Amino acid sequence: MIQRMLPRPAHSARTRRTSRILLALAAMAALVSVDLPDAAAVPPLGVTAEAGSDATSDRVGALFAGSLDGGHFCTAAVVHSDDRDVIATAAHCLDNPDTTVFAPGYRDGKAPYGVWKVTGVSLAPGWTDGRDPDEDVAFATVTPADGGTARIEDAVGGFPVATEQPDDVKVTVLGYPSVEETPLRCANTTSLFSETQRRIDCPDLSGGTSGSPWLANGALAGVLGGYEAGGTVPEVSYSAVMDDQALELYREAAVSAG
Repeated sequence: MIQRMLPRPAHSARTRRTSRILLALAAMAALVSVDLPDAAAVPPLGVTAEAGSDATSDRVGALFAGSLDGGHFCTAAVVHSDDRDVIATAAHCLDNPDTTVFAPGYRDGKAPYGVWKVTGVSLAPGWTDGRDPDEDVAFATVTPADGGTARIEDAVGGFPVATEQPDDVKVTVLGYPSVEETPLRCANTTSLFSETQRRIDCPDLSGGTSGSPWLANGALAGVLGGYEAGGTVPEVSYSAVMDDQALELYREAAVSAG
């Protein structure tokens, strides 16, 4: 008897192909999900949390009195300049520049990008003559504290400087309370406290966060300081509005660098 092979149902082959495609898509989704940032890891607006370790936070660091053993008292950030060695902070953080050192990316007692000493300071006349809170912005040049010739911007990069921001610009603040060994992060929409002072509502930005960068779309739009040296309660902070005078200070520091 001649046996006739029954034809294979067409839908069986399609089913296997579909299964292989679905398995491949599932594998791709699992692979991609590993690299996607966790949306829940970014706190909502107005919530302060520990800042993760990334390229942005590495450009922000703590200011110390003399050495890492001296305790950190303010915050600063690296900004872009042709000579690649300029930081920005509040003017009231640089009363003793000769003994001030900066540790970008500082965490848990360690300075992963070294310690840098201040070599020059650019301050507005309104600050040096009368400590005008509207001029509580400063730029400084730094060099390796160990006597090396490295440039800080080569190590961590630098933020551009952006003036002329809208009144309600959303900014991210990164800073080091003096009682913390890791930086804190808070983002919120700002408002004008006055024509020359900007305000933000962010909790827990206590002493030590003076000089913290206010970042708008990745650019420096202010530093924590100004009115009441940045605020007398940790829930509300201030920054002098970055104007033409601040831009001139930045240019002065950038030109005098090196």
